[in-house]
Amino acid sequence: MWNKPTDAEESFREKAIWWSAGIVAAILIAAGVYYRYYSAAPSAPPPPAAAPQPAPAPAPAIQHPVPPAAEQNQTPLPPLDQSDPVVRDSLAGLLGKPAVAKLLVPHQIVRDVVVTVDNLPRKKVAAELRPLQPTAGDTATDTQGAATILSDQNYARYAPVMQVVSSVDPKALAQVYFRLYPLFQQAYENLGYPGKYFNDRLVQVIDSLLATPDVQGPIYLVRPKVFYQFADPKLEALPAGQKLLIRMGARNAGVIKSKLQQFRAVITATPPQMSQPSQPAPSSQAAPPPQDNSGTQASPLPPGTQATPASPPPANSPPPSSPPL
Repeated sequence: MWNKPTDAEESFREKAIWWSAGIVAAILIAAGVYYRYYSAAPSAPPPPAAAPQPAPAPAPAIQHPVPPAAEQNQTPLPPLDQSDPVVRDSLAGLLGKPAVAKLLVPHQIVRDVVVTVDNLPRKKVAAELRPLQPTAGDTATDTQGAATILSDQNYARYAPVMQVVSSVDPKALAQVYFRLYPLFQQAYENLGYPGKYFNDRLVQVIDSLLATPDVQGPIYLVRPKVFYQFADPKLEALPAGQKLLIRMGARNAGVIKSKLQQFRAVITATPPQMSQPSQPAPSSQAAPPPQDNSGTQASPLPPGTQATPASPPPANSPPPSSPPL
């Protein structure tokens, strides 16, 4: 027989143990739930620092600003597409009406000057956009045996132009240029160079012309197609402006270089600078095989001065055509 009181006490102790175990389990579960849902979530690692962005490239500085004196006492200029009369009158006062009437193409003068200046250091110049009338006569040549050379008579074709060049005062020419500069700047930007400074480009072109080599002795020519070319590939590879000076002859080229040096000194507000040493003249002793005539052509206004807005000319000049020698 079991002892009943003992059995009752044992039963009470078992129940107490189970209740205690249940309470402990409930506490543990509650603690786990609290820790899982209510405790602070661990902070996420900070995002990696963004790499510093490079500063935008500054706008190219103007190297040769038009002198401030050019901005004083300016009378308003007409719109670019109505500027031909003003330009013609300005040049006539400097060069004389007969010279301007004979040599100057009378329409779109500023645009043609800008296009031609920009093309002179390139391979070709658009003949139909030149601001001067075509040189009279055909290329004069002589023969030496079976070879064709450029004749000294060819240099005389440029006599009308050289008469004007020899008589012009570079300082007076610069004053006309300064007065009309807003028109040149506008035409240069319309050509496809927004924010670029035309006077800087003009100085670059003058420097290219001053670097033209002095060629001594006969200049051999070939005629693979319609126009003559230099037989020497080194001469034929020169920029269009340098080849023009060579075709004009050493004496004419020397006069033009001297005037360009003086003009450059005024438009850059610096003392006259000597040109770069002339490159050794490429040899022209023998005529090589004909060369191919193909080739690819590769802003603010002065403070307080601006031209009246005008309808811009075509952004790009027509494909250049090869002029005769």
